[in-house]
Amino acid sequence: MSQRDLHNVVHAQILVVDDEAEHADTMAEALRRLGHVCTIVTSAAAAEEELTYGNFDVIITDLSMETEDAGLRVLSLAREHQPDAESLMVTAHGDVATAKAALQGGAYDFIEKPLDLDVFRNLVQRAVETVRLRDSNTRLQSQVEAAWGFEGIIGDSPAIRKVIATIRQVSPSNIPVLITGESGTGKELVAEAIHNQSKRSGKRYVTFNCAGQSESLLEDQLFGHSRGAFTGAERDREGVFEYADKGTLFLDEIGDMPLTMQSKLLRVLESGEVIRLGTNAAQHVDVRFVSATNRDLKSLIDEDGFREDLYFRINGAEIHLPPLRERREDIPVLVNHAAGRFAAELDRDVPTFSEPAMLRLVSYNWPGNVRQLFNVVQRMIVMIEGSKIDVGDVPDDIRLHDDDEHLHLGSLAGIGLERLEKEAIRQTLVMTGANREQAAEILGIGERTLYRKLKEYGLK
Repeated sequence: MSQRDLHNVVHAQILVVDDEAEHADTMAEALRRLGHVCTIVTSAAAAEEELTYGNFDVIITDLSMETEDAGLRVLSLAREHQPDAESLMVTAHGDVATAKAALQGGAYDFIEKPLDLDVFRNLVQRAVETVRLRDSNTRLQSQVEAAWGFEGIIGDSPAIRKVIATIRQVSPSNIPVLITGESGTGKELVAEAIHNQSKRSGKRYVTFNCAGQSESLLEDQLFGHSRGAFTGAERDREGVFEYADKGTLFLDEIGDMPLTMQSKLLRVLESGEVIRLGTNAAQHVDVRFVSATNRDLKSLIDEDGFREDLYFRINGAEIHLPPLRERREDIPVLVNHAAGRFAAELDRDVPTFSEPAMLRLVSYNWPGNVRQLFNVVQRMIVMIEGSKIDVGDVPDDIRLHDDDEHLHLGSLAGIGLERLEKEAIRQTLVMTGANREQAAEILGIGERTLYRKLKEYGLK
């Protein structure tokens, strides 16, 4: 490798596993010359501990150590504990069977002993670059999702990243999903995202709101009826379960469903069969079931307002959407996203927001969550005459709202001053989008003092 190539090497964390200590040192030294950081272990057992608690980009393992296939065990552990890393197999048995076993075990590639160190370094470097490219693509995707949203879900807070990660985990399966959260948090978007990310995305996505429905109408809407089932039933009609067959059915506000209907819903979910009103014939349905509620179903169960067995049946996996006041760091990107959307509808240039206006929006409690925020932004876009939204353009009910309500001052008694100071700094940084100069001004301290406090409290 030329001196020029050495400058272009991407440094990595590498685990070397070989029971021949001298051979392990040779491999590690060849890679350390390129600037890589190498950890050496001499057994599969020692490798398991490193793979469990360490963090590596590339794992290099010999095939035969304490057993003839110990290296395959290391590959399996690497796949389990270091799924984002690449693995290389080193073997003195360069036959086709060994190569296939290594590749099937998750190896990036394999190399035979005795090693040609130039070939070895180049192979490792390609593996490192593969890992880095994948990481870069993942980061780019996260940045795009933060700005433009994942399936319409906007935000980059830890809470929203967790929601998106869970959607990705549960979508490919048929597990029933219960989405919880206050009104206006975006439960419908999550349900649709689950469908769009699932294997059923090419089939129907059917939504139905259970709130405000009488029991008879609810049963008819869900399960359908046959001709003559009741006065006015002039022809057969399928319910939403049949209509969603092979697709996804989303029942919103399931916590508002009457108890008698809950038992009928449970029967359908357990049997996979619906019976239309006015007939005894069962219709088999294949439906991915997703539901949502803004109510506390566990409290409803305690009050005999919701069936516990139905709760366990619909809650295969739960996705909780936090209220907007618990993810204030997402408010600026939500505001700008909404401004762009509504300005485009009016064929206007997207206005900018002054810092005082954005601070007022970030500090408000938003009891109606994202839905309320979007309505407020739309109102401002419609009413503004210039190209900049200032604090005076913020609606009075938001701008003049009593801040004491969301400061919860009464809950501060007994809390240490150090903890209060740390929390005040953290929340101010969130409000200002991590703008240290602005945060220091709001807190009434110098920037150097703020910087020292950040280091002292371990805040980023």
